[in-house]
This record gives sequence, structure tokens and C-alpha cells, in this order.
Amino acid sequence: MVLQRTPGPSSGARRPAPTGSGPEFTDDPARLVPLAGEDAQDLEPAVRARARQIASRLSVPKPKRERATRRGSGEFQTVPYRGGSDEVDLDRMLEVLAENPAPDEDDIVVRERVRPRRTVVLAVDVSGSMKGERIRTAAATVGALAAELERDALGVVAFWSDAAVLSEPSEPVRPLELLDTLLKLPAKGLTNVAFPLQIAAHRLAGVPPRNARVVLLSDCVHNAGPDPRPLAARLPRLDVLLDVSGENDEQLGRELARIGRGALRRIRTFHDVAPALRDVFAD
Repeated sequence: MVLQRTPGPSSGARRPAPTGSGPEFTDDPARLVPLAGEDAQDLEPAVRARARQIASRLSVPKPKRERATRRGSGEFQTVPYRGGSDEVDLDRMLEVLAENPAPDEDDIVVRERVRPRRTVVLAVDVSGSMKGERIRTAAATVGALAAELERDALGVVAFWSDAAVLSEPSEPVRPLELLDTLLKLPAKGLTNVAFPLQIAAHRLAGVPPRNARVVLLSDCVHNAGPDPRPLAARLPRLDVLLDVSGENDEQLGRELARIGRGALRRIRTFHDVAPALRDVFAD
């Protein structure tokens, strides 16, 4: 695995930010760590079981009618009738009737707005203490995103002072396997918010900006690596789920969301995750 370094400030000196809890911008190198090279941490069976229960509950596929394309989004296309539209494509149906004067329901075609496939990268902060409420929050985020993006592409990056790619956007989403991999990562190190944004930008290269976004789950107490704000500006969209269950830097989180043309939602417990994601994906 080739080590990757995030660009530091030109001065090479540590510059504490003047406000908030004091994010610090440093020249500390960040590396992309292969999962096989990480020492897995042991979780109590009850903790793991509870996290899997939360993720499983939130990752249940939506009913067919709810999965249907949202009205008012995307471009009109001719598609088979699925019970979600009453706008019959008359030109196409005339062709169908010419071939089959007695069509059944499967032959009916309608016009619906079809939303293009989205590509989302979730960046999960595992620095410091990854236990208690934060495990449940991570589980809820993985589960809720897996449900929201059932027909889309989801990549997951876990980060601390370094980072590990848990799932590429090109891979099928398996919520429970993804959660197990996340929970095995040792919670350690400082917090480099810039590095996962850099990784996410690379994964989203080539995706139309309107179909790409990053979701950051973090307390935003940035204390390693360069200023993350310039990287936020390069992303198509950045939404921030700010973990406020402990120490946090809301000012930096709000700046990242603003610069990234996204939204910030405060997350105190895992119960807050699903409503927050519904809000940000409604935009």
C-alpha cells in the first residue's frame, strides 16, 4: 500500500485556529491503512450484538411504493408501470397495442421522473474513544444509509490520524459485514478530518456533481493534518453529522457544511441519525 500524505500549510508550523475547541493544522503525514494491517479490537459480545441490532433494524429495505422514484426529481423516462404513476406513455402504448391488442399489466408503460444513481461516501470518525454511544451512532449511520441508498452506491472510509477504506462505492453494500469491519478497527489516534475528504474526493472523481456527495460523521475536533476547509470546497456536496455526545467543535462542522454546500445536523444519540439523514437527502 502506497502511503499518502495530505498537504500541510506552507509554513510547516502548527497553527491553532482562533476559535472553537481549537482545531490545529499540522504537517503530520496521513496514510491509507490496509485493513489487514490493522490490529482488530475485541468488543464485548453484548456491545457487538446491540450495534448489529440497530444497523439491521435501520437497513431493512423500504416498501416497494416508498422505493419508487420520487416525484419532482430526475428526468422523465419511459418505464414499466409499477403502481407509482398514472401518466401513460401514449406513443409507446400505441406501439404495444399494435403488437398486442389485449395487453396485461406488465405491458403498460408510463412516464416517470427517474432519479439518477447517486454515489455517496460516508466518512466515519473512529479517533479517540470509539465506545458507548458512539458505537451505536456509527451502527445507526451505516444501517440508515444502507436503507437510503439501497439502489445507489455507498463507499465507507473510517478515519483517525490515518484512514482505512472499509468499502468502495463500486462494491455491494452489506450493512452487517460493513459494521463488523468498522467495529474491529481500534479506536486510536488524533483526528485528521482533511484526509478522509481527500480520499472521498478521489472516489467521487468522474461522478456527475449533482449525483455525488460526502457524509461526514465526526465530532470535528480536528487536531492533526492540514485545514480541512479547502478540501470541503472541492467536494460536490458535504453534509456533516456532528457527534455532540462528547467534546465537539460545532463551529468547524458548520463551516465545513457551508463550504461544502451541504447541511449540518447535530447527533446526540443513535435515535437522531435516521431523521437527520432523511433531512439531508431530501434536499
